[in-house]
Amino acid sequence: MHILETTTAPSARPTQELRRWLPQLSTTERDRRWASVRTRMEADDLDALIVLGTDIFWGMGNANMAYLFHLESSPACEGLFLREDDPVVWSGAPQTTWPGHRGLSAQSWVTDLRHRSGMRGIADEIRERGLQRSRLGLVGFGSTIQTTPVLLSGDVAQLEDLLPEATFVKAGWILEQIRLVKSEEEIDLLREASRIARLSLDAMVASARPGATEAEVYAAMAAAQIANGAEPSLFILLGSGPVEHPPTELWNLLHGTEGPKVPTMRPLSGGDVVMAEWHTKYGGYRTHTEFTVHVGPRAPAQLLRVWDVAQESFEASRHALRAGNTLGEAWREIRAPAARAGVSWVELGFHAMGTASPEFPTVVYEEGYGPPQLNGHGIADLELEEGMTFGNNIDLHDASWKPDVGCMVAGFMVVRPGEAESLVDVPKELPQVG
Repeated sequence: MHILETTTAPSARPTQELRRWLPQLSTTERDRRWASVRTRMEADDLDALIVLGTDIFWGMGNANMAYLFHLESSPACEGLFLREDDPVVWSGAPQTTWPGHRGLSAQSWVTDLRHRSGMRGIADEIRERGLQRSRLGLVGFGSTIQTTPVLLSGDVAQLEDLLPEATFVKAGWILEQIRLVKSEEEIDLLREASRIARLSLDAMVASARPGATEAEVYAAMAAAQIANGAEPSLFILLGSGPVEHPPTELWNLLHGTEGPKVPTMRPLSGGDVVMAEWHTKYGGYRTHTEFTVHVGPRAPAQLLRVWDVAQESFEASRHALRAGNTLGEAWREIRAPAARAGVSWVELGFHAMGTASPEFPTVVYEEGYGPPQLNGHGIADLELEEGMTFGNNIDLHDASWKPDVGCMVAGFMVVRPGEAESLVDVPKELPQVG
């Protein structure tokens, strides 16, 4: 018998047991978001939003799906959000959604959940609702790095062919604007992600021993995340190498590196540093951590000095990322310790994040260096608001000592009155292990 011909009891429904074991956001939170989106849709005369999600950029291409529907899946998923009716979401393939869609067991926000049927399925639904002549918003993934919204040209062309009388406009700004300030429910998810991030940090320290490979350190960090409830959407930028090496070699020990260049099977040795930047994802929300470990009991005094300056910048972030402070005032406060000490940096600032990273606003480079959306150009007077959330970026080195060896240390902070709330419990001492 064909699987799709298998009968089930007419009264059977997808189990609700899984909700006990998966992060849940309340329907009150859902209603808050949906009302905010619909207000903006009405102002822009949009009858519906077509949200097209993909797993681009470490899965962040599904950020708007996660935010609007409390649902996402790989490799892609789509949603139709209506100004005056309940939404429809397409997720998964027939073989993974029969006889009951698992998404209905995972959340309570969306009840009309179907397996993916491409742009034709979306167009059919729009016609069924009499919206084929409407003004429709297209929502793709965008960020301060992914500045061109991710909308597959073939999908857009097919929608235009199937709905020739509709007017399509890009509407990703609606979600990006609303996501800027997080609610306390969102911050609770980020708080749990940060707790797991600390467990990943502890695994990094425990595994960075002479003879262990980069791959083993990476695997230990990943295992700590997944085994403690984080989603297996791994963003770990790792680096390791000897502090002392020939001056004719460059080891890129200023910032962790992306795969597949790491992790390698290179074994660690005494005198190495291991550094990493990673995201920990929980309930669709990403938190941020950076950390450095010295392999061996006696780190060089010059490295310890750089670490101490990085800690000063970290503490300055708590004071700088406060409600009412401007971005320009904040980044100047954070960079002041490095300026006083005469140390250099590859990144020194902060980037907003939540369901994606880096979100607006992001300031990690000096103005005039790098893309303007990442160096604070034109946004110095923007005021921080309570509920904004930021990952720190503190990647320092003393170029007069070594041009390719430094320290990374950073956490995740919530803008509050008076002083930021720091969510990741980042150690103050540089671990010297093995």
